Amino acid sequence: MVTTALYWYRQDLRLADLPAMRAAIDNGLKLIPCYVFDDAAAGQWSPGGASRWWLHHSLAALDTELAKRGSPLVVRRGETARVLADLAAQTGAEAVYCSEAIDPWARELQSQVADALWETGVQLEARPSALLFHPGTVCTQAGDPYRVFTPFWRACLQQPSPAEPLSAASGKHFVEHDLDSLPHDDWQLLPRNPDWAAGWDELWSPGATGARRALQHFLDNALDSYAEGRDFPAARSTSRLSPHLHFGEISPRQVWHAVQALPEGQDKPAAKFLAEVGWREFCHQLLYFNPEIPEKPFKADFGEMPWLADQTHLQAWQRGRTGYPIVDAGMRELWQTGFMHNRVRMIVASFLTKHLLLPWQWGEQWFWDTLVDADLANNSCGWQWVAGCGADAAPYFRIFNPILQGRKFDPDGEYVRQWVPEIASLPDKYLHAPWEAPAKILAEAGVELGETYPEPLVDHKEARETALQAYGVISG
Repeated sequence: MVTTALYWYRQDLRLADLPAMRAAIDNGLKLIPCYVFDDAAAGQWSPGGASRWWLHHSLAALDTELAKRGSPLVVRRGETARVLADLAAQTGAEAVYCSEAIDPWARELQSQVADALWETGVQLEARPSALLFHPGTVCTQAGDPYRVFTPFWRACLQQPSPAEPLSAASGKHFVEHDLDSLPHDDWQLLPRNPDWAAGWDELWSPGATGARRALQHFLDNALDSYAEGRDFPAARSTSRLSPHLHFGEISPRQVWHAVQALPEGQDKPAAKFLAEVGWREFCHQLLYFNPEIPEKPFKADFGEMPWLADQTHLQAWQRGRTGYPIVDAGMRELWQTGFMHNRVRMIVASFLTKHLLLPWQWGEQWFWDTLVDADLANNSCGWQWVAGCGADAAPYFRIFNPILQGRKFDPDGEYVRQWVPEIASLPDKYLHAPWEAPAKILAEAGVELGETYPEPLVDHKEARETALQAYGVISG
């Protein structure tokens, strides 16, 4: 007689390197894979629009792979504990296995599910899989979580190397079934009327296969230039793995060992790339031990920051109509692709919080809705870092100059010209500050400030001084 267990998929939408799945198999269990739509469990951190688009296609890809093994993904909607208990009763499953949660709301849900299943005689078994180093395994000598990245990552590198990734489960490890499951068209994840994600299929390949291809493409074509090129948004020198990692289509261990397997001579770019993976680890550790980070400043003094509440300025920023080309290019790239280059993310975040003096939570929420890689730890820690109120944050007086940032990291204007085509004919000299161009140059380029392209929303020097005064309230 075959003993059955449910495998509850969460943010681990793959078949390889799943410790909980391997544990079930090692215990002699055959698996029925399932996924539960339960937006109420996540509350305000239910996936945003762009993430929902990605989730649809990632689940569809996983379903296809599981169907090849005779065990398609069982997708249901409702209160998670009840759905899992009902499915366990329907299938005779004696246990539910899953990857251990990191996000606060997901940890709370996991606890609730464990309690509810226990009452029905079904045990929940969770195993870590989202990070290289599970929270609490890398701490200071005093036993406290690290608050600064560099010593944290140094300590991580002194740990034993992460274990080799586990191989994918085969068809013999699953139960063949024809259980009822929500059809793809009923998942209610894709945008309709309008379909603002039209064309994204050509930009992205959600799913484990797409993740592996993205990693290999990066290692083959971009890693060598990563250390120097990662700050240039037009260079395509980054991995673009963040959405794949967020949805668990590829594990950090798979990434780590793929990089470690590279031939000698790539040590410098490999170390730099893995340090960025380390930042992901750091952010998740911070969130694990500080669950209030998505809503409250890590540095409590910043609760007194005299933020403004100018909705007009917020909307101009959201729409890429600030009058600062590098900022506008980033915001338009985000809206049209669900993604933004990391250097540009810092520039637009600095502009929102320090030029416009708008709360970092407003930017965090916009990114949450519009990024395909919207990740609670990375997003909240990133915004707090730029705003100056996070752990190991940039000092409050560091205010990105969007003009100089554009000239330094987009010197030939390729990035700005792609996303802000109405000023594409301006010479490089004026591209990042159109208001400095003589009237004749503007006319020749077909640019009419205030009409075809907006005047600057604020003056950089004045905004900088105003920001320093405001930050002085909480720094002095």
